[in-house]
Formats: sequence, structure tokens, C-alpha cells
Amino acid sequence: MRTASTQGGAGPLEGVRVLDLSAYIAGPYGCALLADQGADVIKVEPPAGDNLRKYPSTLEAESRAFLGVNRGKRGIVLDLKQDDARAVLRELVERADVLVHNFRPGVPPRLGIAYEQLVEINPRLIYCAVSGYGETGPLKDKAGYDQVLQTMTGMCALQGSSDGPPEVLYGSVVDYYASALVAAGVASALYERERSGRGQYVGVSLLRSALALQSARLVWAEGEPRNIGRDMRSGGITGIHPTGEGYLYISANTPHFWQALCAKTGLHALAASERYDSVRKRAEHRDEIVPLLREALRGRTALQWEALFGEDVPCAAARGVEDMFDFPQVQAEGMISTFTHPVVGSYQGFAHAIKYGRSGASPPRAAPAFGEHSEDVLAEAGIDAGQAARLRASGALG
Repeated sequence: MRTASTQGGAGPLEGVRVLDLSAYIAGPYGCALLADQGADVIKVEPPAGDNLRKYPSTLEAESRAFLGVNRGKRGIVLDLKQDDARAVLRELVERADVLVHNFRPGVPPRLGIAYEQLVEINPRLIYCAVSGYGETGPLKDKAGYDQVLQTMTGMCALQGSSDGPPEVLYGSVVDYYASALVAAGVASALYERERSGRGQYVGVSLLRSALALQSARLVWAEGEPRNIGRDMRSGGITGIHPTGEGYLYISANTPHFWQALCAKTGLHALAASERYDSVRKRAEHRDEIVPLLREALRGRTALQWEALFGEDVPCAAARGVEDMFDFPQVQAEGMISTFTHPVVGSYQGFAHAIKYGRSGASPPRAAPAFGEHSEDVLAEAGIDAGQAARLRASGALG
């Protein structure tokens, strides 16, 4: 396990400065992914703080969600409703490469931070706006949230059973996918800037993210009915099954894996039957196969079956996320690091999502305490201690 550094470091985006004005998950985690790649990310929070800091948490000193979503950043507090704070932000924009926000479309012009306004200050600025529904259309001014978009776009309908209500996919999957698009969109815009010398606007929306996640379902051939079945699940024995103790996910769609599953569970007759010799046939006859499979699975625990199946049958025993801290494969890949936080103290958390062979990776940094780096960031922008004190006294600086 590596120990997180408090300094910036290597990575393919070393030297890139990002201003993160966003809140919640999609924008902030997109910026955390940029920090993972070596960017110097400065999180700019309002006096009330990022709303994620106030989320329910069993960790008393700070929200667990805020720590996980905002790793790798420095933090400053600015009240952008005040002229002096907006003047400070403009100073930061002059020296920045990227700005990310998730304000509704009408807010940036009122604050003087719309793309058209900031590009006058810094023509090389990559300006990424994260929205709920995009830049145009009847819903462009509407606030968007992960589970709202899940429900709207059919994800919840497909997650639920055919005879039951729609079900939410917990884990903020739309937000986290949007964050990946933020990091990818910003990185490709930075690459294009190397050729053109100019920055540009980058738009990421939760609606586009939710539909991108369903690209394999959003195919409608000419002549097909509108409501044709679009469920991609293979059915049959693929899924989570109870065992003698615990639950086990099994995926055995190929002939090789199906044969191995039958052999290791003692269901030799199923393997030999032409009635079940394809994924489609097994899905059609799942009511015959599943009871036999589950009866066989009762003979061992989920962990025992996982060990017995090994590489022959794709499977996983159902675990809690806490089991990942010391899971051998996670440890071998160095995914968990130890962080030091000025309020929380020492904690373990996820570090890099991407591995580079030559560029290396930026040493992990804890999420910032509220306003932790305000003075340092201002000094880098040429604002001396006296000016900083006046800004703090006026409330423009937190």
C-alpha cells in the first residue's frame, strides 16, 4: 500500500491547472480523475461549501462521499456573489488551463463566468460545463440528478422485474459515467489545443451520459415496432444464486463455461442434453435448470464455490465494499492508498483509476479541508497577504 503525498507529482497532465467550481459528483469526480493524471486541481467552493460535505455520513469529521469524490485537489473558498471574489476568480482563470462547473445555464452569465466572458480573459481556456439536460431544448434550465435521469431514460424500468415496479440502480452510475466523460472530454480538448492553440467549450450532460450507457439498447431498425424488447440480459442461469452460505454470481454463457459449470456441480445430464446446449435454449428452459442448479449450490458456501470454479467458471461471491480494502487483487494493483487529512487524520481510500506505463501517476492527495489552500492559491495568483486579509474581512474569501 502506497502512502499519499501532499505534493503534486508526475502524470501525463502534469503542469495542467484545473479550476473546479462544480459540486456533488459528476463534475467533481471528473476533476478528481484529472488530478489522478497529474493535473493541479483547485476546488473553488462557495461559503456554504459543496453540498456533498453535508451528506449523511457515519464518518463524523467529514462526509465520506466528499472525501471519496474530491481526492487529489487543493481547496479555496470564494463567494462569487461578491465583485471582489469574482475578480479573484478572473485572476485564477488567467493562469488556468481548464474550468469545470455544473451551474444551470442561466447562472454563469449572471456571475460573469460564461464561456464567452472568460474566453476574453484566457483564449486557451478549456471550459467544461456539466448540465442535467444539455445546452438547448425545453429542459435546458432544469436541474438534473442521477436517479431522476435513470428513471426518465428507461434504466429503472429495465432494472426492475417484468412484473414489478421500476428499480433505481444505486451507486450514482449516471454521475460517475458523466465524470468519466468530463475527464475524457477535457483531455481531448487539451490535446486539440496543442494543434490549434485555442481553448474551447466542452459540454457534458447527465442525459447524454444516461443514454450513452444504453447505447446497445438504443438501436431501432427500420420496420421494427417501437416497443420491441431491448433487454440485453442473457437469462437462463446467468445471475445471482443462493448457496449453502452467501450468494454467488455465475456467468456461463459460452459452451466451455456451461460444460465446466455442469461438471463441477455434478449436473452432467444437463451438459449432455441438446435441450440446453445454447444460451437461448437455457434461457427458454430456465425454470427447469435453475432449481437443479440451486439445489447443487446448497452443498457449499459462496466462497467455496468461487474457489472451486476458479478460472473455469466466471463467478464472484457477493461481498461488501469494505472487503475491497484488503482484497488480494486490489492490493496487488495498488488501488488503495493511505491519505492524511488535516481534520479526519489518516484514512484509506481508492487512488488511481488509470495505470500508465511511462508517464507514471500523480501521488494521491487527500480531498481538501474547507478552504485549506486559500492563501497558497491566492499567493500564486499574485495576491499578497494584505489583500487576502481584506478579502477575508469582506467575506469574499472564506
